[in-house]
Amino acid sequence: MRGLYLVTDRSLCGEKSLEDVVLGAARGGVAYVQLREKEMSTRLFVEEAGRIKKILKPFKIPLIINDRVDVALACGAEGVHIGQEDMPYDLARKLMGTEAIIGLSVETWDDVLASQALDVSYIGVSPIHVTPTKTDTKGAWGLEGLARIKAFSRHPLVAIGGLNESNIRKVAMAGAECVAVVSAICASSCPEASAYQLNHMMQSVLEGKNAPQ
Repeated sequence: MRGLYLVTDRSLCGEKSLEDVVLGAARGGVAYVQLREKEMSTRLFVEEAGRIKKILKPFKIPLIINDRVDVALACGAEGVHIGQEDMPYDLARKLMGTEAIIGLSVETWDDVLASQALDVSYIGVSPIHVTPTKTDTKGAWGLEGLARIKAFSRHPLVAIGGLNESNIRKVAMAGAECVAVVSAICASSCPEASAYQLNHMMQSVLEGKNAPQ
């Protein structure tokens, strides 16, 4: 896992359609898109996921579904992201198959310890900073927490939570080779330009720093 990772939030898109935001983000250089819909019916979620997958296919960008393994299977998504209260990882892996991307959120150090025994594709370090888009977490990790996890974990890290142009460089320098953003793209007046700028800022750090220890 490496690069910029978009997590969608249609409530932040304003007058823009979610499809237009995702297309702009893809053109701007995001490496992954996670479709997150907490209140949508299963039928509408599957239909929307199918539309998003078609948008991403020409760019060869994997579609990752938040929480819902059933939706991921129904639309043929490349992966799923699960939290600590969602379907157990072992069952999700059995259903999704060995090639699927499966990410797991870690919100406490006990979560990090437990993840070491799992062959997850990545762990989502959540949240780095307090953010209004995710209010059900147990506290912010901060840059020091992220660096601590980087030094300990065997898994790739995806950092998320309050990340934008003002802090994405610091997060990359602290050890995240993949950074997830929500409002920084979804709420932008030009998602393509914002994605391009964020990706450029992050890549400049990744390409300029030493390989992870």
